[in-house]
Parts: sequence; structure tokens; C-alpha cells
Amino acid sequence: MKRSAIKESLNDKLFLLVVYAFLVFILIIILYPLIYILSSSFSSPQAVISGKVWLLPVEPSLAGYKAIFANKQILTGYANSLFYTFFGVLISVSLTIMLAYPLSKKTFYGRSLIMILLVITMMFSGGLIPLYLTVKKLGILDTRWAMLLPGALAVWQVIITRTFFQITIPSELSEAAELDGCSDLGFLARVVIPLSKPILAVLVLMYAVGQWNAFFDALIYLKSQNLFPLQIVLRNILILNTIDPSMMVDANELQVRQGLKDLLKYSLIVVATVPVLAIYPFVQKHFVKGIMIGSLKG
Repeated sequence: MKRSAIKESLNDKLFLLVVYAFLVFILIIILYPLIYILSSSFSSPQAVISGKVWLLPVEPSLAGYKAIFANKQILTGYANSLFYTFFGVLISVSLTIMLAYPLSKKTFYGRSLIMILLVITMMFSGGLIPLYLTVKKLGILDTRWAMLLPGALAVWQVIITRTFFQITIPSELSEAAELDGCSDLGFLARVVIPLSKPILAVLVLMYAVGQWNAFFDALIYLKSQNLFPLQIVLRNILILNTIDPSMMVDANELQVRQGLKDLLKYSLIVVATVPVLAIYPFVQKHFVKGIMIGSLKG
């Protein structure tokens, strides 16, 4: 018995060693491109174009970031993305809660039918052209509303929010509040929302990431460059390889135009990911709890 126990223990250690080694390998594969992009963004254009950058910055320079913040188009796109993300999250979270809370109430008549209709929209879509015509008929084409309203509500977020309310908000609490003369809106504002920080963190992170990374809607609905989000500007540089002449500041110091293009690509990627990375630490504490309760129970 002791030999088998020792043998099993050794096998477990070997298995854990293999698992940890595999996870470290995966971690290196994931982290290296990120480190490379960050190091390249702080390197000189000559070092980037010559391929000298492997892990750490070579000939440290802030030329890429200076060129970014000296360009009005990039600054406008950045401001637009912040605007779309902030108000998009505000609208989306409000609509999600307003729909999910009534659906979580067993006394709400017709909630099963509404849930069926919502689930159908997850599986079937009218298509891009009908959606475009709808946005055009509403008169919000080439406006900021085109970035905020068409995708304001996600059915999956409604489902996990409804499940969270069903699990964490007991019906007895609602009945007690009703006996005290509290209205449904008052109960929602004073009791439900303060108790729903985990699911609110989930909603904020999901909607914020989706809104910040959205570029297809802008590509379809927007024509005015002053309304373009940062992702469209980033797309033009990374894919179309187009650069506004005004980006070419201090051209004599940068020497090579291609070096500036590559440097701007890496610098823009870093700048574009900072807001999302800044949000996560504030919601991480509630994120796992909220997503687990909202999606696996009920």
C-alpha cells in the first residue's frame, strides 16, 4: 500500500510539473507579442525597421507617442471612442437592467414569451442591409447615435443579469419592501442595484470592451471623419497603411517614413489597449463572481 501511494504521489507530481510547464509555455507565447509591441513602441524608428527589437526597447525613444499626440485625427478618434464607450455603457447597462429585472419576477405576465422572442434574436438576424435601412429611416445615419443605439442591448447579457436577479434577490425581500410602501422603481434603485455590484461589473466590462473595439458599425454608418472612433483610425494605419501628412512631425529626425509607419502601428496598439486594461482592475473583484452566478445557476 505504501509503495502504491508513493508511486501515485510521484505520478501526481510529474503530472503537475508537465501541466505547469505547458502553462508557462502558453504564457510565454501569449506574453511575448505583447512585450514585443510595447518594446517596439518605445524604440527608435531605425531600430524597429531594422529588426533589432526582440525583447527590450532598443535606442529608447518617444517619437511614436509624440507623433500620435501631435495628430488631430488620432486625438479626435480617441476622444470619440471614449465618448462612445462611456455613453454606450451607460445606455446598455440601463436597458439591460430595465429588461432583465421584470423578466426575473415570477409575477411578470408574459415573461416566458418575451424570453423566447429574445432568444430567437440570438439565432436569427434580419441581415446587414435591413439593419442599415432601419438606421437610415430613423435618421441617425452619420451621427453619434448610430454608434450607441443599434447594438445597445445584448440578449446574452440580459439572460445572465436576469439569472443573477433570480438567484441573489429573494422574492421575500421584494414583498417586504412592497409592504413598506416601496414602489418597484424604488426597490430597484435602493435595493436591487446596490446588491448587484458583481453583475454590474460584468456588464460594464463586457459592454465597454465591445464598444471600445467596435469599428464595423462606424465603417457602415459613419461618413464624417470627425465622428470616427479610434479603431477606424487604427484600421487605416494598420491595414490600409495610410498616414496623414500631419503625422510626419520632425521628419528630419525620423529619417525614414517607413520606420515612422511601423513605429506608429506599435504605439497606436499600446494607446488603444490602455483604457480597457485600466478598467479591468476596478471590476475584476466582482467579475468572476458575477459571471459565475449569472451564467451557471438558475
